[in-house]
Amino acid sequence: MLTRLEALVYFRLPMQLKLYSREWCSWCIDAKDFLAQRGYKFVEIDVGKDRGAYAEMAELSAQTYVPTFVAGDKVLANFDTDQLEKFLNEHQINP
Repeated sequence: MLTRLEALVYFRLPMQLKLYSREWCSWCIDAKDFLAQRGYKFVEIDVGKDRGAYAEMAELSAQTYVPTFVAGDKVLANFDTDQLEKFLNEHQINP
């Protein structure tokens, strides 16, 4: 059971959405367009320019492929937009 403070934080703070990508990746471009068109706010992290972010992505997802999408403690790696849409719906991740 959550404490009152934990519940306030959990239910009031928006979930941070991260998209680990590379600028040349066509699936990454599709994912960015998909999210933006649906009104999702997300942080894009180019793992080709940031080795620390690359290591973070690899640790979170247990793989090194892009795109990798992280929503709170949920991770979707190496996906297309159909898989992303299914992931968002299954986990009730809304814009």
